[in-house]
Amino acid sequence: MKLEFNPKIDFPEMERRMLEYWEGEKIFHLLREKNRKGIKFTFLEGPPTANGQPHLGHALTRAVKDVVLRYHAMKGENVFPWIGGWDCHGLPVELEVEKALKINSKKEIENYGVKEFNLKCKENVFKYKREWEWMTRRIGFWIDLENAYATMDEKYIESVWWALRRMWDMGLLEKSYKIVPYCPRCGTPLSSHEVSQGYKETEDPSVYVKFKVLGEDAFFLVWTTTPWTLPSNMFLAVKEDIDYVLVEGDEKYYLAEEAMKRLFGDVKVLKRIKGSDLLGKAYLRPIDEIKYEGKGFYVVSGDFVSTEEGTGIVHIAPAFGSDDFEIGKRENVKIINPVDREGRFIEGPWKGKFVKEADREIINYLKKKGLLFRYERIKHTYPFCWRCNTPLLYYPLDTWYIKVSTLREKLIENNMKINWMPAHLKEGRFGNFLTEAKDWALSRDRYWGTPLPIWRCEEGHYFLPSSFQDLLDQCKEKPEYFEPHRPWVDELRVKCPVCGKDMKREPYVIDVWFDSGSSTFAQFHYPYENRDKFNEFFPVDFITEAIDQTRGWFYTLHVVNGILFNSNAYKNVLTLGFVLNEKGEKMSKSRGDAVDPLPWMESLGADAIRLYMFSIPPWRDRRISEHLVKEYRSRTIETLWNSYVFYKNNATLDKFIFDGGEITNKLDFWIISRLNSTIKCIRKNMDAYEISKATECIERFIEDLSNWYIRRSRRRFWDEKITPEKLSGYRTLYTVFKEFSKATAPFIPFISDYIYQDLTGRKSVHLEEYPSFDENLINVELEKEMGDLIRIVELGRRARQIANIKVRQPLEYMIISTQDRDIIEIARNYSDIIKDELNIKNLEIKSEPVELRYRVEINPSIAGPILKEKLPRAKEIISSFDTKELLKKIEEGKVSILGVELPGEAFLVMEETDPSIVHVGDNNIHVFISREINRDLYLEGLAREIVRRIQIMRKEMNLEYSDRIIIFIEGDDEIMEALKSFRDYIERETLSTISNKFDNAYTKRWDIEGKDVLIGIKVVKSATPV
Repeated sequence: MKLEFNPKIDFPEMERRMLEYWEGEKIFHLLREKNRKGIKFTFLEGPPTANGQPHLGHALTRAVKDVVLRYHAMKGENVFPWIGGWDCHGLPVELEVEKALKINSKKEIENYGVKEFNLKCKENVFKYKREWEWMTRRIGFWIDLENAYATMDEKYIESVWWALRRMWDMGLLEKSYKIVPYCPRCGTPLSSHEVSQGYKETEDPSVYVKFKVLGEDAFFLVWTTTPWTLPSNMFLAVKEDIDYVLVEGDEKYYLAEEAMKRLFGDVKVLKRIKGSDLLGKAYLRPIDEIKYEGKGFYVVSGDFVSTEEGTGIVHIAPAFGSDDFEIGKRENVKIINPVDREGRFIEGPWKGKFVKEADREIINYLKKKGLLFRYERIKHTYPFCWRCNTPLLYYPLDTWYIKVSTLREKLIENNMKINWMPAHLKEGRFGNFLTEAKDWALSRDRYWGTPLPIWRCEEGHYFLPSSFQDLLDQCKEKPEYFEPHRPWVDELRVKCPVCGKDMKREPYVIDVWFDSGSSTFAQFHYPYENRDKFNEFFPVDFITEAIDQTRGWFYTLHVVNGILFNSNAYKNVLTLGFVLNEKGEKMSKSRGDAVDPLPWMESLGADAIRLYMFSIPPWRDRRISEHLVKEYRSRTIETLWNSYVFYKNNATLDKFIFDGGEITNKLDFWIISRLNSTIKCIRKNMDAYEISKATECIERFIEDLSNWYIRRSRRRFWDEKITPEKLSGYRTLYTVFKEFSKATAPFIPFISDYIYQDLTGRKSVHLEEYPSFDENLINVELEKEMGDLIRIVELGRRARQIANIKVRQPLEYMIISTQDRDIIEIARNYSDIIKDELNIKNLEIKSEPVELRYRVEINPSIAGPILKEKLPRAKEIISSFDTKELLKKIEEGKVSILGVELPGEAFLVMEETDPSIVHVGDNNIHVFISREINRDLYLEGLAREIVRRIQIMRKEMNLEYSDRIIIFIEGDDEIMEALKSFRDYIERETLSTISNKFDNAYTKRWDIEGKDVLIGIKVVKSATPV
């Protein structure tokens, strides 16, 4: 059942009713069926995790996806497969379950039971699914959630296993003992793309340590921000071609010559040497509390050493850094690692302490031994776990890797086929990440995830099943129940296909980002099913998510699919900025301003939030608050609605039925031209995924429709007779609302459908074709002409704003000065309109050049710090400068005063005009208005203010346009004089008759220009439409 028209619209309530209508009438289903045979437009949903509450950023992402998909669907394209997705595995789920169970370590999980823990995880995956589904519906995002893919489904996991088997066959999977980014809280390594998402600014110790040189009365001076790694020190690294010095301060120190200036300033240099001269020099361990018997503790070469910070001599602890580890391998030493996998010391004086907590004690230890040269605190960026916020360690572990580094060139080549928005990401943020692509640390020492499908026997043979059936065929005993998760897969007794011995599964799950990176094919259960569907779908036409996914889903999609299919995974990717609060700060739960979008949608409406978000380039961060959205809604959606109500009320009163007849009025031709050029503009920008530019086209048209076309057409509709001019206006507005509703439907789907259904009686705007534009109806000359006229009026309005004079207050005269002949002709032809719009009595048009006078002063806030003691003198002498020359130099951005060069911003330029006149200029048009208001003008202004107050009261009384009223007005002598002088005007504008005071009136007191005015109103009868 269609929605009833209600001029006093409640936007959120209308949207809720529209949702019910869409679902009851199955509009989304009908649209998909309608386009079933259309050209495919493929889309992939970046799967959210539904175990956390959705926030405003998620609403933005879903709105952007929706506007693109609706647009392509209305073009008749078959959006495929148009289904949602859910990310189900990994730490986000595990940590929530740990909190619920009050568990804090892996040991506690294993005591609780892996099976029971994973069953809890499975329950938790969709904890907030209902909230996600309602938010998705409420924001107007049409997507099939009933058939959404889920990364924990058996068929999905089987496809992921297939992908890993393919990579194994390609020789890209290997197990290696390396330094990996490691979270001691979660007890698992992380991949480079996960690490890149967790960098934060933090404060750490900055320590300069003295390493005693063996056989010399000198020290190596070494800098570190991780004192806890010093007990594991095994070498010092220098760069062979760097210049080093031995200096004499309180003691003798070796360090890079460039660092000497930072640390010592003027100091005695005993000798200069190259880094190569220091190689092999031995030193004493500054901390020898950890027992170690073996070689080490001498200077080695390291190409990674620099002099940008520190001392040019690098402390090497092979247990805790990738460069350090490689040096340890090169020097063939057994590493010193006194830290367990929970990040705690297991020997030495700091036994049992978390490494970061031990920093302070280690610094004190060095101080007592006389080996602390300097200690400070510095702010720098450091990686934290992207899920639990624990500082990461770089730790040696056996880990399974995908050898991504061997594929960099191919990944870069595939990236060049992708249309990135914004474009700079292709060779910037994303491209740079690809050029440095590291091997992907795939395995995770966790529980809830896709199990790593690698089995190994004691002879060192490996088995990776090509399917679930392949695995079951290799089992010694067929399980009664098969579940591709831990612990069920761990319990399978698998026989080695090579030697027949028992095999054990490698005890890992895989990186959750590999799951989502496989979504292109795994959602289809490829290659076991739906090969044709996948081939039609891949590579994906369009994806979009937040900018941080350049290090997440965008990256893993690119890598996984690049390896498997030697192709780019997607053709067009639109990155989204973050949602900020009104102050421009990133919203956060801890600060309490991470907004639940649902209350906003229930107070402001989804359409308003959508269009506001679309108005900003998608990749830019956007400030948002209820106040900002409400103000934006007032300028756009409310203005559009009020325009429709104006048409609807008048057309209803005149019983107008659209007859397809001709239009005759120049203003009608203009708005029809604007309609067609607007549709052209929207199409052009949406085809290029320029959503904000398309939205700007919509905003401009609403402004032109309401504040110019309807504003200038009102008097046509006041005529009691059905004149040809009136009919032309009705036909025009019918056409405008019908086609514009279709054009805006992807952007503001609720109000567009509400207007369209009410106007046409058809089932839904979303089942219509997206409107095309007719070049023959686009009159560029007419649009320019009207645009210039509007520009003149806007300049006049701006001049009034500067003068702080309302448009309701008549002014004596305005001067338009321009040398543009077209503008002169427009001003002359439309002089009556200009005077009417700006409430000006007389208009003068001049073609002579405008001579403007300016005064220039020095801006002390900018010039002061540059000129210093010369500032007072500079202020004195600036008046002697030739103003024209000075203005030219200011525009060029360089002005020399007293031998000092100042930027253009160091000057204040002020126009000097007659105080009774206000001037506003815009390129080739200058407007001057008179500020002077005589008594007649003043009284007319009072009359106009009275009219405005009466119109407000009519609205408060819920009167129809046609309701006639009688009124009384009480005020001081000037108010009564204005009433007497402009009685006819007041009665005509308000459909009223002025009377003496009467009873039973709706009365209200007003402050009009500081005067106390009482107005009373009573309804008499209905009259002609307004």
